[in-house]
Amino acid sequence: MMYIVMIFAILLVFIYAPNEQMQGIVQKIFYFHVSSSVTAFSAFFLVFVASIMYLWKNAEWWDAVALSAAEIGVVFCTLVLITGPIWARPIWGTWWSWDPTLTLTLVLWLIYVAYLMLRMDAHDPKRARFAAVLGIVGYVDIPLILWSVEKWRTLHPKPLLLQEGGTSGLPLTMLITFAVCLVAFMLVFFYLLRERVSIIQSQHTIEALRHQVNNLPTG
Repeated sequence: MMYIVMIFAILLVFIYAPNEQMQGIVQKIFYFHVSSSVTAFSAFFLVFVASIMYLWKNAEWWDAVALSAAEIGVVFCTLVLITGPIWARPIWGTWWSWDPTLTLTLVLWLIYVAYLMLRMDAHDPKRARFAAVLGIVGYVDIPLILWSVEKWRTLHPKPLLLQEGGTSGLPLTMLITFAVCLVAFMLVFFYLLRERVSIIQSQHTIEALRHQVNNLPTG
């Protein structure tokens, strides 16, 4: 199912969706850039929720969800930081500008890279708690990014998907294409999340068994 949606999304982007009148074919990066952004924000929101639940319940499953979502979120946030400059170069005439929105997005990436560095030892409960706090505090950067897009005068374009009054600035063909792309990205995210959580839980089980074996009486 996931692969079918992904192929369908690519076909819509390059065959069905029209070229934007002002930007031309380069605007098609929009479907990948914004879908990556929404997926990354969703992943970091899951880190936020799972980190709260881990600190509350002290359950390894919530810690595994938070760590997995952070890893995948960093991947999608990296895609945002790659596709953004590729889109910006022919439109703005520069690969990067220290625009508030771009800078805050880079800060978000650095926060969750720091989270992963804290989790280098995945079996250290102390590191897990520190990382959970960082995962919660770091999420504050996402509302700032969204606010900067809407309220600050930046090079970054204003939201087109949802404008004031609940309308969209995209024609129906582009809106349909974006919706399918977003579904494809989210399916990839949840597939990777399920697989990664399963791997982490297996690692915890193996570590627990190794600890039991090491503590068996000898002789």
